[in-house]
Amino acid sequence: MPKLTVIGLYEELQESLELTFLDNCPEQPILIHARDVHRPGMALMGYTENFQSNRIQVIGESENSFLETLSEDDQKLAVERVLDLQPPVVFLACNQQFVPPVRRLLQERQVPVIKSPLAAADLIIGLNEFLGIAFQPHTEAHGTLVDVYGVGLLFTGRSGIGKSECALDLIERGHRLVADDMVEITRTADDVLIGRYREILRHNLEIRGIGPIDVQAIFGIRAIRMQKRIEVEVILQEWDDSIDYERVGMDTRYQEILGVKIPQVIVPLFPGKNITVISEVIALNFMLKIYGYDAAQILNDRIVETMKSSHRLRRYLQQDPE
Repeated sequence: MPKLTVIGLYEELQESLELTFLDNCPEQPILIHARDVHRPGMALMGYTENFQSNRIQVIGESENSFLETLSEDDQKLAVERVLDLQPPVVFLACNQQFVPPVRRLLQERQVPVIKSPLAAADLIIGLNEFLGIAFQPHTEAHGTLVDVYGVGLLFTGRSGIGKSECALDLIERGHRLVADDMVEITRTADDVLIGRYREILRHNLEIRGIGPIDVQAIFGIRAIRMQKRIEVEVILQEWDDSIDYERVGMDTRYQEILGVKIPQVIVPLFPGKNITVISEVIALNFMLKIYGYDAAQILNDRIVETMKSSHRLRRYLQQDPE
């Protein structure tokens, strides 16, 4: 799970949500353990049975107005019910101010309070958007990700086998680089993997004998994209006579990344093999399968039907008395 702190959240959203700390920011890092954002209206009134702990709390105008109607003791009691849920941070919408007893209680309990001029609903939307991304399952893969005809091909294989050179050739043919060397992968839905570049590397390719090149500077904006769904893994390997490589195409191999299975194709390499065209065919063949056309299955069905027809013809000739 990503390690997100209150300070990290504040720094990321300070500009877009116009955030400021009501008091001094916390000196020690406070971890945010959950992506949920709550409004504690019912908790302030005493009902906390179905409220989960460790959630960010957002105080809107209605909650703050309710607190102002209470006596000082009831104000403290209401806020203590919320603080017992151990929120890592409390957000105060519409640039409001807490009544002094509530503010002192928050300071005593060392709960950071962040203000925003946004309405509570807009503030929650912004927080949910950011937290949804921050808490996505995440990993990294050593490889090269290229958008080929709209299909995200993740090239993997040992260092120096030619992943970057293959990507360079594909870029020259009009396809688009997403990331080279290290691909950051997040799972954005049950079966969707999104790959993007590591920020420090951006759209650089490392070509052995030349060094790093800037793909955007050389080929222009058409040759890159920020992120792409990963749909097929292409493993580049040296040709090995002892391995029985796939020839029929009926058995699809799969690779599992962050719990998502994607098709895996092993491409054996030897001098003179046009890996670029093969990569394009892999992408196009994947698209055909998405649209319900499986060439291997159709060919297999045709062979089976031909064998059946031949068998029927032989039986007919054997039974013909003339």
